[in-house]
This record gives sequence, structure tokens and C-alpha cells, in this order.
Amino acid sequence: MSIGRARKFRFIFHPPDDNFGPMAESFSKASAPPACAADGTEPPVPQAGPVPAGLRVLIPAERIAARVRELGAEIARDYAGRPLRLVGVLKGAWVFMADLVRTLEHEALSVDFLGVATYGQSAQTSGEVRVTKDLDRSIEGIDVLVVEDILDTGVTFDFLLNALRNRKPRSLRTVTLLDKPSRRVRHVRADYVGFTIPDAFVVGYGLDYSERFRELPYVAVFETLGP
Repeated sequence: MSIGRARKFRFIFHPPDDNFGPMAESFSKASAPPACAADGTEPPVPQAGPVPAGLRVLIPAERIAARVRELGAEIARDYAGRPLRLVGVLKGAWVFMADLVRTLEHEALSVDFLGVATYGQSAQTSGEVRVTKDLDRSIEGIDVLVVEDILDTGVTFDFLLNALRNRKPRSLRTVTLLDKPSRRVRHVRADYVGFTIPDAFVVGYGLDYSERFRELPYVAVFETLGP
């Protein structure tokens, strides 16, 4: 196709047929986003459907949303006036990180992702950490906040912190949605914690069992899990 001469286009507007009026009006109403209240508050968290068999809700969606807003406010205060890089740990933390980022009132915020795997298709960690995706950009001289879904045995956490420290960030801190201290085998802790939970296998809100249940808006105990 030649680009030597600009081509002229003529746009013709055809008014919609009257027969499509009701249909267009119906579509407009159906696709309109929920409006915020007059005081600027957010609309209620959408309710989930029936809880799948074998699951028991541990932390409902409303409590998660409220706690994420609290964490966002705390993190924004701590890093006020300083550029901040959030590093989400894939795959489990992506839902938490997406919600957390949208609560952060921060003018110099950037994100990256690091992929690791320890469970595979099993509910028991292998104790071996595999890197499935490296960072896209250098973190040298930058304040870094690692975003995790759950702090369990601490094996993955310890591996990540050691690996990232070697890249010489200005500071390195961590936030986790869930903390399960009863399972800890490494002496690590998160700087920000959403919820402390008992020793139970949990799914939902990004956490999975064999790639299932990530889409659930709540955190649930997988009660049918066998030995």
C-alpha cells in the first residue's frame, strides 16, 4: 500500500432505524456500570453464587475488600513521596495485587511480576522453588514491595527475599493477604498482613487447587482435601 499521498475518506452518518430504538435503550441500560453513591462511596461488593460443594467460606468478599483498602492506605502513607515498585508473585497474588493497586493513592507507582511454583498439581509443597517468570526490569536502587497471596511454610518467601536482595533494591518489604504461622519452617515474616488464618488448605481470591477456584471472590477452606 502506497503512503506517498494521503487518501481522503468521507464518513456518512445514518440515523438508527426506529425499530432499533427499544433495543438500543435496553442495551444501554444493561451495560451501564453501577453508579457510586452520592457521597462518593463505592457500590457494594457483588455477591457470589452458590459455594461449590466441599468448600467452606473462611473470609467473605466484603471483609477482604475492606481489609485491602486498609492495607492500601497504610502502604500509601509509608511510601508517601517515594517511588514504589510492586512485585506480584504469580500466580496466586494477581487478584490481590490488582485490588491493592487500585486502593493506593500514590503518584510514582509501578508494577512487575515474578513467577514461582512449588505446589504443581499437588496440595503439598515440594520444598523446591522453581522460577517460572523473571522480572522485566531492574529493581536496583528502588523501593520494592513484594505482594504475596499467602505466607505458609516460608520456603518460597525466603527464596524470593534472598533472590531479590541480591539485586540491590533501595528497600525490600513484603505484603501478604494471608499468613499461616502454624506451618512456618523458615524464620520469615511479612511487613503487612491481611489476615492470619489457621492451618487449613484454602482456595479462592487467586489461590487455587490444581488451577481451580481462583475466580472465587472469597477465601474458602477446601474441606474435601484428602491426606
